[in-house]
Amino acid sequence: MTSAVVDSAGVLKSRDFLRLAQFIEGYSGIRIPPTKKTMVEGRLRRRLRALGLADMTEYCRYLFDQDGLEHEAVHVIDAVSTNKTDFFREPQHFRFLTARVLPDLRQRHEGDPIKVWSAASSIGAEAYTIAMMLAEFAGKHPGVDFSIFATDICTEVLEQGRRAVYPADMAEPIPKDLRHRYLLRARDPRRNEVRVVPSLRAKVKFGHLNLMGDSYPMPRDMDLIFCRNVLIYFDRATQGKVLGRLCGHLRPGGYLFLGHSETLSGHGLPVRQVDNAVFVKGG
Repeated sequence: MTSAVVDSAGVLKSRDFLRLAQFIEGYSGIRIPPTKKTMVEGRLRRRLRALGLADMTEYCRYLFDQDGLEHEAVHVIDAVSTNKTDFFREPQHFRFLTARVLPDLRQRHEGDPIKVWSAASSIGAEAYTIAMMLAEFAGKHPGVDFSIFATDICTEVLEQGRRAVYPADMAEPIPKDLRHRYLLRARDPRRNEVRVVPSLRAKVKFGHLNLMGDSYPMPRDMDLIFCRNVLIYFDRATQGKVLGRLCGHLRPGGYLFLGHSETLSGHGLPVRQVDNAVFVKGG
């Protein structure tokens, strides 16, 4: 008999997987194709243990038939969110940021702090990479100040971002001089960890935000928005809605950074491309 009829403990029935996939996409925009069923099963098993439930069938009954989603939705999204991230990921963006974007912003908004939003920040590697670049720029240009908002739908990764503690090998892409200035080694060498220095942590504020929301509780005068490698998980209609809202939070002359495989083509937004996956708002 097929797994849609008879399933062993802990295995998702096809009907339950479909309900989960529909909820996840409606709530977060993340599409979960049938090929990801085993992944979803594996990531949700710890929720069975936490709730003392016998199997996936009982878990889905709790979610959808017993109003469990009221309390459990955040845990479902935490479990299935993909949080691939690295320091200095897509490094060309940070070279362009330093060479072109920051001098432009300094000239046009002299005296105003540079406001940055890392809109799918995961564990904070992107936000702290941006913070390093801005701190370096500010060190060479007295009077420059900045603040960074880092948001994500996953509450677990936000906590890690706030702690700013990472495996030491994760810091390898960071240039050596920046590692010395902005990272602290764990006192116990057996831990093999680094932590972002307090002065840089103070520049980054982490908060929960669902890009599928009808509106974003963020300032509307952002100078920089990074929303990289998240749109690929959305269908085209959702991409357009999210991009439109993001552009609404950019001030004229502000910059939007997408992932290298993502595009604004066909969405009719008030921006023009100035580099690979980098756009500036008109006005």
